[in-house]
Amino acid sequence: MKTSIFKYVTILIAIIVVGCDKSDEDDMLNSLSPAQVTELNSIATSGTWTIAYYFDTDKEETDHFNGYEFSFNSDGTLTATDGVSTINGTWSVTDSDDSDDVSDDDSPDDDDDVDFNIAFSSPADFADLTDDWDIVDYTSVRIELIDISGGNGGTDKLVFEKN
Repeated sequence: MKTSIFKYVTILIAIIVVGCDKSDEDDMLNSLSPAQVTELNSIATSGTWTIAYYFDTDKEETDHFNGYEFSFNSDGTLTATDGVSTINGTWSVTDSDDSDDVSDDDSPDDDDDVDFNIAFSSPADFADLTDDWDIVDYTSVRIELIDISGGNGGTDKLVFEKN
């Protein structure tokens, strides 16, 4: 009788633990179909974008990008201009399918991990945007991204809105 009760309690605990394991990653679009990746590429390359929100681990830094318009070009280049200076970088949307992508609980992410990659080498504020961002959501006028740091577990959030 004790073994039966123990079995049921163990199963119940396992169900509760699995059901309650909710993190920021549950809100991400970890799996996009090839058609959705094509759609996101098309959306990103159509028009110019501004940073509507940027949170870097412990504080909001949206104002560091005020006045800049971002262009995601179909050749993989990324430009940010404020009318006076232009900052060049690169971008892509990739399906990493890597087992070395690790979430905040140190377990491999889903096999279908689509990343929105941004790379700037300088200046420092723009270099901070360099990352393989996870896609939270996207529409024709908004792209929401998140990155959970493997080192300190901090969360960065980046939101682009179309001009």
